[in-house]
Amino acid sequence: MGDRILVLVRHGQSEWNLKNLFTGWRDVGLTDNGIGEARTAGRKLKAQNIRFDVAFTSALVRAQHSLDLMLEEIGQTSIPVFKDRALNERDYGDLVGLNKDDARVKWGAEQVQMWRRSYDVAPPGGESLKDTAARVLPYYIQEMLPRVLRGDNVLVSAHGNSLRALVMVLERLSPQQIVAREIATGVPLIYRLNADSTVAEKRDLAA
Repeated sequence: MGDRILVLVRHGQSEWNLKNLFTGWRDVGLTDNGIGEARTAGRKLKAQNIRFDVAFTSALVRAQHSLDLMLEEIGQTSIPVFKDRALNERDYGDLVGLNKDDARVKWGAEQVQMWRRSYDVAPPGGESLKDTAARVLPYYIQEMLPRVLRGDNVLVSAHGNSLRALVMVLERLSPQQIVAREIATGVPLIYRLNADSTVAEKRDLAA
């Protein structure tokens, strides 16, 4: 695909994904299935013959472990890796640790859906997607995008909402469009950027 490659991958299934719990910044590990998803993502990337120059991940172990597994599969474990809380999952505040069904019983399905899927309504003590974007995007612009634009191939292992913030910018989606967008676990999204940072090509390796 040429240079200026940015690859986004949501971590594999976590233990709390499996239990249907709000996770946010809580540090939980991957399930066996999640480990398999990360390894599969690595094998898919290996088949693309992309030579990565650098990788970025969050401060949370599920994203870091997923990255380690992917790099192991593609045989590129020696590249520089930058870890930063700017790429952490959205903070769900008072919802963290709660079963999503129990939260619907406590606050009502409509309210919980508003917290989960609106762009700018935050749960009590937590972040909205807009809040998440406010920390993810400056980090992207300052640390990641310059590397891509100078021709580096960059791999990012992060979370559903931190990646949605990036996808919103890359694909020029509205707040209404991005709230309906799902980011599947362990599925690489490959973007090739133009010199002006717009997207020249996108590939979804879900198949």
